Amino acid sequence: MTDEAHETSTHESSTRDSYDAIAQTYTEWIADELTAKPHDRAVLGAFSELVLGTGSAEVLDMGCGPGRITSFLAALGLEPRGLDLSPAMVELARGLYPTLPFDVGSMTALPYADDSFSGLVAWYSTIHIPDEELSTVFAEAARVLRPGGWFQLAFQLGDRVDHFSDLAGFDVDLDFHRRSIDDVLTALAPHGFVPATRLEREPDRAGRFPETTGQGYLLVRKASL
Repeated sequence: MTDEAHETSTHESSTRDSYDAIAQTYTEWIADELTAKPHDRAVLGAFSELVLGTGSAEVLDMGCGPGRITSFLAALGLEPRGLDLSPAMVELARGLYPTLPFDVGSMTALPYADDSFSGLVAWYSTIHIPDEELSTVFAEAARVLRPGGWFQLAFQLGDRVDHFSDLAGFDVDLDFHRRSIDDVLTALAPHGFVPATRLEREPDRAGRFPETTGQGYLLVRKASL
């Protein structure tokens, strides 16, 4: 095993183990977040309309966690599939949404054939991907997305990495990569993605889901052949 492969394996293992540990508590806490985030609902609604406009409805929720976004996309008329690194998260998602398909897997090696989807969502899931792995993730995204398909990302804005060793009283080992929209666009561009919509908003500092950073939403499209 090369040093780079070892580092990737260690990073994914720590992320997986951390989310396995907090899965139940996280799922209970995050369950109603969309009801408090009108911007999030609007962004996902626009994405869904655009995907349906391609004439097909298959979408992949990359880093789906307990499946709340996957379920929301289904309610908007899409045919979503969820993927997550954490087996515990996928088990919870399958229990909460038994009619939807969920898989355990990595965004760096998606277990799907080329051109499988007309839409992809990475909803706060690239925040745990180190800079050196973003190209691999976006190359895989481009591979499984059909020409003309849509890719919606959401992430925390900034230019730093925050490390957490404790969340809600659980021992974790998680890095949160804060990035600018321009930085994410730069990483996407070599893989044939063309920007369509970019949105930044200030953090919500009150309510049940307070934020400490600005939030970025980026919609790109895979170039048609």
